[in-house]
Amino acid sequence: MLFPVSGVEVNPIIPPLIALVVSTFTSMGGVSGAFLLLPYQVSILNFTSPAVSPTNLVYNIVAIPSGVYRFIREGRMNWPVACVTILGTLPGLYFGAVIRTGWLPNPENFKLFVGCVLLYIGLRLLYDQTPWAKRKKAKIQEFEAQVQERLKKVMQESGRTAGRGLPPAARVKTASWSLRRVSYEFLGETFTFNAPALFILALVVGLIGGTYGIGGGAIIAPFLAAIFKLPMYTIAGAALLGTLVTSVGGVGIYFAMGIIPDLALGALFGVGGFLGMYVGARLQKFFSAIVIRIGLGVIISGLALRYIVGYFMS
Repeated sequence: MLFPVSGVEVNPIIPPLIALVVSTFTSMGGVSGAFLLLPYQVSILNFTSPAVSPTNLVYNIVAIPSGVYRFIREGRMNWPVACVTILGTLPGLYFGAVIRTGWLPNPENFKLFVGCVLLYIGLRLLYDQTPWAKRKKAKIQEFEAQVQERLKKVMQESGRTAGRGLPPAARVKTASWSLRRVSYEFLGETFTFNAPALFILALVVGLIGGTYGIGGGAIIAPFLAAIFKLPMYTIAGAALLGTLVTSVGGVGIYFAMGIIPDLALGALFGVGGFLGMYVGARLQKFFSAIVIRIGLGVIISGLALRYIVGYFMS
């Protein structure tokens, strides 16, 4: 089958199948599959024009909504974090699109950029498994364990399960909001973060995401936990919603610039990703998280080095 927008000719079963396999394993490692689908489109399908970036964003638009709905329904959506993240990411996406179309239209230059982004993600996954990183993360993990224990106690006292809706104490509630600081309540505690700092972080992530063709949730979520010291339970939904909204915005920005994504191809990847994320969530308990993250780190770093070395050897 020929996809006229991208010029890609491939069996329509292949894109969703690839996305299914990729998202199944990446979701078990806690990272998005979008960053691996773009190299597949560039290197295997030979889709190298700037339109590949917004096409990759279409994957997020199709694959993510079910997860966002679940977070909102359970009262786990952190609206302050989501809003500041979206406000910072959207202008970053615009500048990323300008960089992609103006500075990186050449496939070889774009592959070098992709290689650098993948190298960061791959090395970060590998570094997280080292003793040094684990010592640094010990306090965060201890804090997260305390949060989970308190959450479990609240759920038991209320006699509810997550599927039936969370009790008020387990829901995220906005406490105060200003241009400088934002606070929200969770499990009887108030968590505060610096809004301008998060805005700047989201701006940088949006610039990278707009250039590459990813929403940036996998990049921003670890910073929210490690630097802003916010419970992962309260930021996962916000990162997911931010990825969804900014992906829609990114596709719109590329459309406005005259770069038309291949909606059909992106949707097929999205369908596979939608199913793969569900399968990955179900299978995660049968696999070692350490093995998954190390395996992903090695694969991603190897792919990154192939792009980077290939650029300098060509």
